[in-house]
Amino acid sequence: MHDTVRSWIGEARHIAVLTGAGMSAESGVPTFRDAQTGLWSRFNPQDLATEAAFRAHPRRVWDWYVHRREMIAAVQPNAGHQALAHFAKRHPGRLTLITQNVDGLHQRAGHSDALALHGNIVEDRWLDEPRSCCGAGGVEAGHPPRCPVCGNLRRPAVVWFGENLPAAALEAAEHAVRQCGLMLVIGTSGEVYPAAGLAFTAHQSGARVVVINPEATALDVVADLCLHEPAAECLPRLLD
Repeated sequence: MHDTVRSWIGEARHIAVLTGAGMSAESGVPTFRDAQTGLWSRFNPQDLATEAAFRAHPRRVWDWYVHRREMIAAVQPNAGHQALAHFAKRHPGRLTLITQNVDGLHQRAGHSDALALHGNIVEDRWLDEPRSCCGAGGVEAGHPPRCPVCGNLRRPAVVWFGENLPAAALEAAEHAVRQCGLMLVIGTSGEVYPAAGLAFTAHQSGARVVVINPEATALDVVADLCLHEPAAECLPRLLD
């Protein structure tokens, strides 16, 4: 099956790749719920990752994200991240990487143009629409940091529950999967929408779809082939 996928990679003028939490887990990134250790074990993560929670308890939510950032900083991109980045560098314009992961591992591997559908946990943005004062005179340190003039808070640049995906990234992802000849779906359960719907769009547009995941997924139904292997083992063989 690897030879078949390698031939499909060679034939495809454009390749779309969707990655999910399983790929980061191979690097040792804790899942959303696994980050609930120590002090945080008494909190439900879904009660922390919302705008309402941040407005009600900004220090608590900010410190939880500091905790998650520290856990992510301790891990490194794996061989799967590296294989995708190296392929993209060798074949400019042929591969569009779309990720549901917020850990920035694809970017650290060298894939600076990854479409991060759920944002990036190592970056911040303003909670409210920034005024002219926001950032002009610097940012006041704190938990969380804030504008020293109007008090606007900085928040993690991730998509919280109840928020829309960034429109530009989603539009670019949808365009990529409609135009691709091959889509690789890697390390995702296929249960989180609208990201999971991208595989259906690729399939309906006539692209071949390959699912790479150790376990069965909800997207296997649209797959031309399923490779039940870890991405860190599989991708270097497919993309070298």
